[in-house]
Amino acid sequence: MPGEHLIQKSELALQAGLAFLQYRRKGGTEDERQHEAGQLLALCRQYQTPLIINDDLELAMAIDADGVHLGQSDGSLKEARQRLGNDKIIGTTCHDSLQLAEQAIQDGASYIAFGRFFPSNTKPGASPAPLSLLTEARARFDCPIVAIGGINLDNARQVTEMGADFVAVVHTVFASDQPDQQVYRLQHTLNKVESA
Repeated sequence: MPGEHLIQKSELALQAGLAFLQYRRKGGTEDERQHEAGQLLALCRQYQTPLIINDDLELAMAIDADGVHLGQSDGSLKEARQRLGNDKIIGTTCHDSLQLAEQAIQDGASYIAFGRFFPSNTKPGASPAPLSLLTEARARFDCPIVAIGGINLDNARQVTEMGADFVAVVHTVFASDQPDQQVYRLQHTLNKVESA
């Protein structure tokens, strides 16, 4: 997604009450990523929403983002915690492994993410995880749990009913011409779970 559209869509999603915004860009130059991330950080500050940088500890530190999300091959979580301190948010992807989650918590993770639970446009080749994993993780861990992978308006409620505290959505919000409306719809769907 070109930078200008990313910023515009992010602002609409933030206006709608997005809980967190994660910046994930695999291409582009370091300067381009730093510029975009800086613009997003300014927006997030305006809307009092944490900005998490995906897979790039150095970028998170350079712009003083609120945190970083690390995949299993993106460096040491323990080292990231030492470098960022205790006030920053650090999350990690645990795929379908409770053992990875346990290690992540010991290493200082603020939250753990599991998935993919459904076919995903962002990571089409990711291995599937069973929904029951969320229930097992909820019984075992006190930290926030994020469900990732193919989450949309039709299945978001399923993962929160199984134990997820948050859902990570990309395509559902950012492929839409009305990202704010998609965020509102997700909130409405998820609020049904809380009031049930």
